[in-house]
Amino acid sequence: MSPPRLTGALRSFSNVSRKEDLSEQLFDLKDKRLKKQLLFAKEGLSWQKISRFCTEHQDKSKVQAARQELKNLLHAASLLVGAGQDQEAVESAAVFLFETFHNKDHVGTEATRAIKQMFGPFPSSAAETSCACVARLVALFPESRVQDFIRNQNRCLRHQRTTFGHNITFSYDCYTLEPLVELPSSGLHHDALRGDLLNFFSNQHSWKKDSDGESSEKSSISEDASVLRSEVEKYLKKGNMISSSLEELCSSLFEMLTSPRSDDELQNELFELLGPDGLETISALLKYRTSIVNSMRSSMYDRTALPPGTKPAYGCQVTILSEKEKQMLKMYRREEKKEKKRGRGTDDPDSSDVLTLEPREMRAQREQALLTARTEPLLTRDRVYERIRYPNVYDCYAEATKAPAFVGGARLLLPEGIRRENNKMCEEVEIPPNDPMPVGFEEKPVYISELDEIGQLVFKGMKRLNRIQSIVFETAYNSNENLLICAPTGAGKTNIAMLTVLHEIRQHLQPGGVIKKDEFKIVYVAPMKALAAEMTNYFSKRLEPLGITVKELTGDMQLTKGEILRTQMLVTTPEKWDVVTRKSVGDVSLSQIVRLLILDEVHLLHEDRGPVLESLVARTIRQVESTQSMIRILGLSATLPNYLDVATFLHVNPYIGLFFFDGRFRPVPLGQTFVGIKTTNKIQQIHDMEEVCYNKVLEQVKAGHQVMVFVHARNATVRTAMALIEMAKNHGEICFFQPDQGSDYGQCEKQVQRSRNKQMKEMFPEGFGIHHAGMLRSDRSLMQSLFSKGYLKVLVCTATLAWGVNLPAHAVIIKGTQIYDAKRGAFVDLGILDVMQIFGRAGRPQFDKFGEGTIITTHDKLSHYLTLLTQQNPIESQYLSSLADNLNAEIALGTVTNVEEAVKWLSYTYLYVRMRANPLAYGINHKACQMDPNLELFRTELVVESGRRLDKAHMIRFEERTGYFASTDLGRTASHFYIRYNTIETFNELFSSQNTEADILNIVSKAEEFEQLKVREEELEELDQMQVNFCELLAAGGVENSYGKVNILLQTYISRGDVDSFSLISDLSYVAQNAARIMRALFEIALRKRWPAMTYRLLTLCKVIDKRLWGFAHPLRQFPNLSHIVLNRLEEKKLTVDKLKEMRKDEIGHMLHHVNIGLTVKQCVHQIPSILMEASIQPITRTVLRVRLMVTPDFRWNDQVHGSVGEPWWLWVEDPINDHIYHSEYFLLQKKQVVSKEPQHVVFTIPIFEPLPSQYYIRVVSDRWLGAEAVCIINFQNLVLPERHPPHTELLDLQPLPVIALRNPEYESLYKFTHFNPIQTQIFHTLYHTDTNVLLGAPTGSGKTIAAEMAMFRVFNKYPSSKVVYIAPLKALVRERMEDWKIRIQEKLGKKVVELTGDVTPDVRAIAQADLIVTTPEKWDGVSRSWQNRSYVQKVAILIIDEIHLLGEDRGPVLEVIVSRTNFISSHTSKSVRVVGLSTALANARDLADWLGIKQVGLFNFRPSVRPVPLEVHIHGFPGQHYCPRMASMNKPTFQAIRSHSPAKPVLIFVSSRRQTRLTALDLIAYLATEDNPKQWLHQDEREIEDIIATVRDSNLKLTLAFGIGLHHAGLHERDRKTVEELFVNCKIQVLVATSTLAWGVNFPAHLVVVKGTEYYDGKSRRYVDYPITDVLQMMGRAGRPQFDEQGKAVILVHDIKKDFYKKFLYEPFPVESSLLSVLSDHLNAEIAAGTISSKQDAMDYITWTYFFRRLVMNPSYYSLADTSHESINKYLSNLVEQSLRDLEISHCIEIKEDERTVEPLTYGRIASYYYLKHQSVGMFKERLRAELLIPELLSILTVSTHLLLQAHFSRAQLPCSDYSTDTKTVLDNAIRICQAMLDVAANEGWLVTAISICNLVQMVVQGRWLHDSSLLTLPHIEQQHLHLFRKWTKKNRRGDEEGFSGTIQGLPELIAACNGNESVFTAMVSSEIHSISRLCVATQVSTTVFGLHIPNMPDCVLEVKPVEL
Repeated sequence: MSPPRLTGALRSFSNVSRKEDLSEQLFDLKDKRLKKQLLFAKEGLSWQKISRFCTEHQDKSKVQAARQELKNLLHAASLLVGAGQDQEAVESAAVFLFETFHNKDHVGTEATRAIKQMFGPFPSSAAETSCACVARLVALFPESRVQDFIRNQNRCLRHQRTTFGHNITFSYDCYTLEPLVELPSSGLHHDALRGDLLNFFSNQHSWKKDSDGESSEKSSISEDASVLRSEVEKYLKKGNMISSSLEELCSSLFEMLTSPRSDDELQNELFELLGPDGLETISALLKYRTSIVNSMRSSMYDRTALPPGTKPAYGCQVTILSEKEKQMLKMYRREEKKEKKRGRGTDDPDSSDVLTLEPREMRAQREQALLTARTEPLLTRDRVYERIRYPNVYDCYAEATKAPAFVGGARLLLPEGIRRENNKMCEEVEIPPNDPMPVGFEEKPVYISELDEIGQLVFKGMKRLNRIQSIVFETAYNSNENLLICAPTGAGKTNIAMLTVLHEIRQHLQPGGVIKKDEFKIVYVAPMKALAAEMTNYFSKRLEPLGITVKELTGDMQLTKGEILRTQMLVTTPEKWDVVTRKSVGDVSLSQIVRLLILDEVHLLHEDRGPVLESLVARTIRQVESTQSMIRILGLSATLPNYLDVATFLHVNPYIGLFFFDGRFRPVPLGQTFVGIKTTNKIQQIHDMEEVCYNKVLEQVKAGHQVMVFVHARNATVRTAMALIEMAKNHGEICFFQPDQGSDYGQCEKQVQRSRNKQMKEMFPEGFGIHHAGMLRSDRSLMQSLFSKGYLKVLVCTATLAWGVNLPAHAVIIKGTQIYDAKRGAFVDLGILDVMQIFGRAGRPQFDKFGEGTIITTHDKLSHYLTLLTQQNPIESQYLSSLADNLNAEIALGTVTNVEEAVKWLSYTYLYVRMRANPLAYGINHKACQMDPNLELFRTELVVESGRRLDKAHMIRFEERTGYFASTDLGRTASHFYIRYNTIETFNELFSSQNTEADILNIVSKAEEFEQLKVREEELEELDQMQVNFCELLAAGGVENSYGKVNILLQTYISRGDVDSFSLISDLSYVAQNAARIMRALFEIALRKRWPAMTYRLLTLCKVIDKRLWGFAHPLRQFPNLSHIVLNRLEEKKLTVDKLKEMRKDEIGHMLHHVNIGLTVKQCVHQIPSILMEASIQPITRTVLRVRLMVTPDFRWNDQVHGSVGEPWWLWVEDPINDHIYHSEYFLLQKKQVVSKEPQHVVFTIPIFEPLPSQYYIRVVSDRWLGAEAVCIINFQNLVLPERHPPHTELLDLQPLPVIALRNPEYESLYKFTHFNPIQTQIFHTLYHTDTNVLLGAPTGSGKTIAAEMAMFRVFNKYPSSKVVYIAPLKALVRERMEDWKIRIQEKLGKKVVELTGDVTPDVRAIAQADLIVTTPEKWDGVSRSWQNRSYVQKVAILIIDEIHLLGEDRGPVLEVIVSRTNFISSHTSKSVRVVGLSTALANARDLADWLGIKQVGLFNFRPSVRPVPLEVHIHGFPGQHYCPRMASMNKPTFQAIRSHSPAKPVLIFVSSRRQTRLTALDLIAYLATEDNPKQWLHQDEREIEDIIATVRDSNLKLTLAFGIGLHHAGLHERDRKTVEELFVNCKIQVLVATSTLAWGVNFPAHLVVVKGTEYYDGKSRRYVDYPITDVLQMMGRAGRPQFDEQGKAVILVHDIKKDFYKKFLYEPFPVESSLLSVLSDHLNAEIAAGTISSKQDAMDYITWTYFFRRLVMNPSYYSLADTSHESINKYLSNLVEQSLRDLEISHCIEIKEDERTVEPLTYGRIASYYYLKHQSVGMFKERLRAELLIPELLSILTVSTHLLLQAHFSRAQLPCSDYSTDTKTVLDNAIRICQAMLDVAANEGWLVTAISICNLVQMVVQGRWLHDSSLLTLPHIEQQHLHLFRKWTKKNRRGDEEGFSGTIQGLPELIAACNGNESVFTAMVSSEIHSISRLCVATQVSTTVFGLHIPNMPDCVLEVKPVEL
């Protein structure tokens, strides 16, 4: 075993030195430091000791003087160490000065050097002051006393400190040294040794003693070397320079001897240092100067020159080396020897000192090492130096750093073989190209032909993948792993991205090669727009064969929602994707179906835009974890040093997904040259750069290569090219550049001459070209083609060429690295990303062996670019700078709602990865790191600090006590518009409702986004000009201030002014881009603050910036096809748009002196969006108005002008007197609406106040067009407010009534409770003991059903032969009541209960025998219409109407008619019918009671608050114009509501549609997934629930039930619904997500109810409309379970603009109005058909029976009645009747007789009444039905939108979603009824063919088959593919002795004949293919009749699974 070796020179890097004993306090650094300080204080010289020495044993005057001098010395010391240092540092500096100057009277060279070494550069006055102070101090004492004091202190220090390595003894016995590594030996004792390097060099005189056999030359060298030491020893023995040790002095002298100064100069310096006593020493040193220096230098390297057999010097030099490191050292030494030989052999003076190690160099390296050590952790326990080897990391740099020789500092870290040249003008470092990496054993190239079909299609034209792509192939193409690929530019990373794209596409490939395109999205995030465009083109071309759409989504390229939906791959920029994901979280169309996220150039993380990338990745990874969806992340990056950190951040598994390829993998190796220009004079710098650039270009051109020179401004391209041509001509070298005359040179020359670009034409003949974004596209393309053909030797271009166009050259040169950044408003260094991209263009893969990249920069930036390009700086996170903004975005998004979540969110960022790796860089001290290794406290601190700042700016509400965040409107606006926190603070300070346009521009200019823009001297003049020429508004701040500059630029942009200076052009585009966004944000803020004038002003300014037109300009300026002359004339003549609309085109032409232009102007005028508005108002209460607005488009649509979607508008209602907006909304006028002039209906409510204001304005303003707006005035002059509502019934404090009060044991046994509740107690007597009509208004859940039962029992007791009719508004409610009463009333009481609905129509006998009929309003209306003919209708004793408050809704008119008819019947049959109305609490109960004929006794209308279980309601508003994203943003608050209000009790969530039930449940599961216990809502054993889930059909329900969440909607199968209901009622699952119908249909109370959104999609009006308020109340009513809860909770989540409305009506009762008006005609028709009405007067009388008539008088304005005088009412009603009867006459339903009074029903009217159809439908049949119509025509008459559903039903096609199935069911319910009506119409007209066609159509609907299908298909289980079984079956298949049918079977009759009652025959026919049927047929002996045809042995169980159930 070889011994451990130690090398002292490197001991600062080892951890071999004796460790402190850390056992007592392991990590407490502070204590250790204190102990160390105390130790030093005791040992050495300290300030306290000096003070004591100077003031002890002295008389008073001397003490005073001494104290003063000590004070002065301290002051001098403080000047040397610099301000801001602590007292300790100053004192130790003073001690050093005392020690240095105590024996000197002036500041000599030695002292200067010592001070400089200690303090760095210092003011000489301070040194002189301190020298004088010390001299004066020392003068107070005898000289010897001071010397003794200092010597004693130092001696005691020396005694106590043992030298490092002192205690290591070495034994020669057990180890044999390997002879390979020789070390210089020493005969000295170890205590004479020092760890100093020079000490080691100067020990060489000892070699002489030990080496006898050496040549004399060797000995002479060593003699020379020892001269220095011996001379210094002699000098010191004389007692000189006591303060210096031998080694220190040797070191100083050697440094002076090696300096380049002459002997004379040196002599003076040495004299200053050594003084007159050192003259002999000086002469000896100068005499032997060269030999001393040479011998020392050679001894440094010639370590092998040890005499044989000498022993090495041990002690301080201890290193522990592994085998591998030994080998590395050996190689290193071998290289060194070679280098030296090579050095001796060359004449080049520079090359010899390539590897000299001067002391200065050594010190630089030592300092560098210390700097490096600063960022290292202080205490690491047992460092393991063995790096982990990752399989796919090819990093030569990481390998090399293992060699100890590399520890020395930056210089040795540059790649091997570099060349450095240093001259007066510049320093040049050349890094030669790398040798390519040798191919590994397992590396095999991937050939395209080996890929699958998709791969071959996409990579068509390529033969194989390159090396990198082949290595990555398996992981990228065949796995789902996240990837990070670090590879040099140009290594083909784009194709790796393509491999992952193809992997994703293959996931969605169906058998048969169909790609399911709507299941996935791929997002490619590119750092620049130019790159995004290039990538879009590349991917589009490649993916075209697969039909995959690729679109660009950047600031320049906006996509509509539809386009995004149709696109599979989006190429976008980080900012754009951040905005998209900020806004539309949960908008399923996008962020939820992203399956692959490709991030290009990930190394941007350390630049300004890094935080955006961090946000994106953090958001994506959190989404992956929370939704458990698979989003693959692919990071592409240039080579970067800390790739492991980036891999951690991207969640890449380093063993599988991390690929790192260094420069050896470049397709063309790259040689890099770095040139640093030394001069600091700007003019000289430019000149030198040109010269260096020229030399480099010439060198390349002479070698026959082409060169690209990159500059950083457009105008610099021309300047540089001209300068290069000039130089070439001056040097007579232009001939090298001129192009070779090729075959098509003449052609190219002609093309160039055609160009309008003057400079381009001049340069071409000289072989130079230019290229920048400001040139015309054609010119740019020409330059590119000429360069690729070789006619241009030099192309001078800007960096856009490197990004946007793939045009390689052998050599590229970057001239200058200062680039103007508009964002910062200053020149900045060219980003490393740009440098790499430009260098990536060097080397043409087919032609060059290597490429060359040169960067010419200033000398001070040389090291910056060197370290960047050799990847030595780890990339750090910039996230802290924008933490507040990103936190706000997450809060606005709803993904972070409290501090805890925010801290967790931070752990997903790159910031977190780097904070843990390098805490000091982020301000985290070591102790904090050890106490909190996961940095939780630090993250919390960051979050809380940001939270406070955001709270202060009103962007969020942060409650520090609970740690909860809530977003505000301001914060959401900031997030959506990407506005920074500081800008919002500015807005808060400056923005008010009184600002003028000029003020607004001033506020925008002060935004932080423009803070970096500076005003430069050279721009002032031009800015002044711009202010005069283009500024229409006062620019506050003027040209001197940066915000004034921004303002001027913005106004110049709007005025379309010209700008000359390059920096201003750049600033202008930056200002324009950002100002539009900031202005939009301000508009949104003003709208939210409800400032009308301000909102209008800002919306106009937004459009002004968008259109670049001032608001006072003519609106026609928005059309680019009108010339300036025409527009100027329009403005001169003051021709407004309105005037132009009225004029004819020729008039316009004459006015403009241009006849033909008239038509164009006229067309443009009609294309400016304009609208007509009509508003009607209905007072709902005295404080709330409902406004119905009809907006009709009044312009012509043109796709070029308006696009293809729609025109957006803003609408708001303003009160001009109070300057307040009461309502605002955004709507879109669709293209089809504009084309068809179809009006848009907008309904909203607004508050009004008494005294009434005179008027409100409704203002509608276009979002895009200037001058497109309309105002509608709402006048309140004639408004009549409704009457005040009477008070509620008070709930009396009564003793609860026991159930025995019923006095009937049978009735009592029906109830499980013992006492009635307070409400039931109060109404009991009236209901059970009297026959008065009753109206009971009580909140949901107060037991109204039991009240209904009391009234029923009264009938059962008193009138046993009469009937009870119970009307419930919904089928679901009927079903619920039936299930309950079937058991309780039918089975227990023996009363017959019958259901009468559209689904269930019992026969007349059943109805006649029934005691209780449960029905729906429509059905009872249909039945009671012919009450004269139906005796059972006349037997009704009581009519119980549940939810009678629904009178005001769509189905209200039917209820109204029923009651009116009942009252009418009562008055005609003299048999009164009792009416009991049940409703929620009402506002106007008195009106309803009057109408129902209730006096004071029967009216009970309790307050909404009188609930059995009190209710606590929370209302939350949510912003957002679009429904789906708004619903999605409610999911997190829903989850939190459950967590805070009902963590373990049942919860009901109401949503508007089936789709929403699914989405809500899936999101809730996603939030559960992040919890500790994701199944906390499931309260049942998992095995049991799995068994239940197995029986469920719906796939979504299977998933959600496992988490304790149920779904409930009409699309579920009946059995699934029952399962869910069971589980929820029994509390096995905690949460039920249901559609709103459940609120009515099923009585499932829950502890918490969440109403998620109050709108639903209305198919008729094709938009989202509000639920009736009654529905919302009904849903809330489900909260609170009487037996279990003290209190119920309801959380209502609404659109924020409706929050106030709901706040009002959820706590106040809502008045019920009539909605009979809209359907009056149909009801009149029914009464006319029934004979009730026979004249107009009858119709008037009929109306007076209705509720409508009651309300008309009470709230006239609601029904558009001017006043309530008798005359007005009479006139109003007469008109109403007249209009309704006219409509009926037009529809052929009635005939008005000649007397104009009498009316008579016609057949069509009777048909409409009988089949319950609208009169318009029957009218349409009359118009469209003809004789001899066939089925297709009939279908088109029957259906319009449902055509497809019926066809799908006939074809038995699979429907895409369950919603369609339910819709089909609704269609089929109505289709038969409508067909029967059509049949009656046809029969009435006598059209046979049509009648038969209709009969066939009915059969098709019932059967679910087409008419032409075989009748055999009506058999269950028989499908098209089975028909051949019957056709091929013939008589020969049978036994010969049987008689009967012969021939083939085509239909049912043949089948019946063939079977002849024998089931075995049928079995024989089908058994071969349909095993299930044949098995069943054998098993059961049953015969089944299918449609009247007798077929044997068709089992019932088969019939049950028939696909269509009707």
